[in-house]
Amino acid sequence: MQSETFTHLLLPRPEGLYCPAGDFHIDPVRPVARALITHGHADHARAGHDTVLASRQTLDIMAIRYGPDFARVTQAAEGRMDLGGVEVSFHPAGHVLGSCQVALHQGGVTAVVSGDYSRVANPACAPFEPVPCDLFVTEATFALPVFKHPPPQDEIARLLASVRAFPERAHLVGAYALGKAQRVIMLLREAGYDAPIYIHGALQRLCEYHIEQGVKLGDLRPATMDKAEAKTLREAVVIAPPSAFASPWVQRFTDPVVGFASGWMQIRGRVRQRGVEMPLVISDHVDWPDLTGTLRELNPEEFWITHGRDDALMRWAALEQRRARPLHLVGYEDEAE
Repeated sequence: MQSETFTHLLLPRPEGLYCPAGDFHIDPVRPVARALITHGHADHARAGHDTVLASRQTLDIMAIRYGPDFARVTQAAEGRMDLGGVEVSFHPAGHVLGSCQVALHQGGVTAVVSGDYSRVANPACAPFEPVPCDLFVTEATFALPVFKHPPPQDEIARLLASVRAFPERAHLVGAYALGKAQRVIMLLREAGYDAPIYIHGALQRLCEYHIEQGVKLGDLRPATMDKAEAKTLREAVVIAPPSAFASPWVQRFTDPVVGFASGWMQIRGRVRQRGVEMPLVISDHVDWPDLTGTLRELNPEEFWITHGRDDALMRWAALEQRRARPLHLVGYEDEAE
């Protein structure tokens, strides 16, 4: 099969990936008539579409982030659906709560748009489900051989060792509000840390929603104490969105250990740029071994690359004699990992 075989199912457009047969877009970056959304991160899930189809959890997350009127019509994805003669189904992506891949099937051809995905076990969401397909559309956020993420449990062990070594210093961990913050909390709980964890107000509603969905986050307390109260915190872990570290809020903590949880913390330049003392390489995306391993496992006739570092992946495809195409879609990774 050549790329032309798939154009009835998928076409790259300025708005994002478009299915002409079903007349819908997947994760469009501009308002469209009908949008299928893979997950709730802001670079994939935007307000303003006429109709939105997504997992129930992603719809709830979009309502939390944008308000209940983020779209005129919303529909929860359940089972197999027919959209203009295209059979559509949603499958877990293992990225964040509610994240899904979108599978399209018509005329004996199956295409899967993965959105962002991970193959590492994440107790906050359902694991990635491999879906056999002729065309696989993948991200390439960490598509360089240098990216081989360590086990997240090892990173949490380093954090807890620092908490024990410096009990007089609060440990402030930067983590994005959807997915990463809850992931860090759950990893701490799995490691046996049962003390209260303090969270910035920007994380509260999404953490509450995870708890409502059965995700056990333990004792969470608001990090709204004044400077005098902050000084009394010992062996405390405080989680906040990265933007909080550039606000006056951070000044209430005396000599904190500043950490940041991200796959990008493997890059020393980024660690220095952010002034991070405790880099935690914890990613919700596939690293190079998991990305190439997924492509070998699925073995599609062709794969497309939506966004990220496609040069190395295109070179890998050539060496493996696999058909691949970079799409250079613009507008993603705004909510960087």
